[in-house]
Amino acid sequence: MKDRLSGKVAFVTGGARGIGAAIVRRLAAEGAIVAFTYQSSSENARRLAQEIEAKGGRVLSLQADVVDSFALASAITEVARKFGRIDILVNNAGVLLLGSVDTFSIEDFDKTLAVNVRAIFIAVKAALPHMGDGGRIVNIGSCNAERMPFPGGSAYAMSKAALQGLVQGMARDLGPKGITINNVQPGPTDTDMNPKAGEFAQALHDLMALKRHASADEIAGMVAYVVGPEASFVTGASLTIDGGFNA
Repeated sequence: MKDRLSGKVAFVTGGARGIGAAIVRRLAAEGAIVAFTYQSSSENARRLAQEIEAKGGRVLSLQADVVDSFALASAITEVARKFGRIDILVNNAGVLLLGSVDTFSIEDFDKTLAVNVRAIFIAVKAALPHMGDGGRIVNIGSCNAERMPFPGGSAYAMSKAALQGLVQGMARDLGPKGITINNVQPGPTDTDMNPKAGEFAQALHDLMALKRHASADEIAGMVAYVVGPEASFVTGASLTIDGGFNA
């Protein structure tokens, strides 16, 4: 496993904490050179980079808000120039804003779309000139794209459902180039945003076949599979890893 991604260059958005940090660690452990963005978690980014370098990995952290299309595209271009190309793009950065449709603000609606959908489109367009045959693109979606069993999540669920159509269409565009694109759709995962001991945890577990949160490392394992050589025939798919939340 250490050399499974040896020589590959990966770019991960929102990689300083949570699922993103687990993905950065996993891809680096499998031999990839990993660049990742962060918005405001500079200390987390610094510690993560030091951790990976201490283990002999190659890593680069960049401050970039994915809502800023110029900053995001510039970060991708910088990484491609530094390392020669981009083989793997993981669109992990996301936002979870909840509220009933009658109280949910237009500003929060626009932010949800900007982070969860538009930024992914921008990142893919920026990475493609630097990605060749065998390239891998993965978006971190959500099981809520297919099931939203509680009130207040309409905009979030819509944004994640949009990714399903996006990857199906992009798979057709990118297939002739030998590039795959897929969604990984986590269920409840133990992060700062949704801790396993949080106030909503038991209600979530009651909806699941496996009565627990996932670890971020379990989600990273699915991502590692999709970007690896065994998944070369997987594209346009939305792969759910949710402990039976949607079962």
